[in-house]
Amino acid sequence: MSPRERNLLLLFAAAGFVVLNLIGFGFMKSKRAELDRKFAAAEQKLQTADNFQKTAEEVADEMQWLTEHEPAPVAGQDALTELQQFCESEANNAGLTIITQKPLDADETVGRHYHRVKMQLNVTGREQALYQWLDQINDPAKLRIATQLRLTPDAKDDTLIDCTATIDQWFVPATE
Repeated sequence: MSPRERNLLLLFAAAGFVVLNLIGFGFMKSKRAELDRKFAAAEQKLQTADNFQKTAEEVADEMQWLTEHEPAPVAGQDALTELQQFCESEANNAGLTIITQKPLDADETVGRHYHRVKMQLNVTGREQALYQWLDQINDPAKLRIATQLRLTPDAKDDTLIDCTATIDQWFVPATE
């Protein structure tokens, strides 16, 4: 092999080496970018998991209480009937007179774990009896509460109070 051929061969080898290095560098750069994206995604997932864990720790007591007081699944109409009967019996036990009662639209959104039925009652009676009735109605352990109250003095008797109350009852819907 002549010196010119040897120099040409060395030149081609050096050019091939440079081209292979450029291709390798580009490949390595793309792999590095991919690894950086995966690392950023993993850090994001870790941050999300940490936030979820902190939130879960903050509400762990509430979740425990909820599992202990989970109501039995019931149909929406049955929950409304039970709420109406309960409100009537407690009003009678407290010595209140029920003027009107009206079931309101239920919140039975598909996909939610808890649904809600509502009753609007208009009762009249003595102040102490009214407070006793409201005390019996508001029971977080039974997922029941008076969400709206309007108290007005009775127009005919100054010793009586008229109360319009909206009572909400949350329940777990029965599955079909």
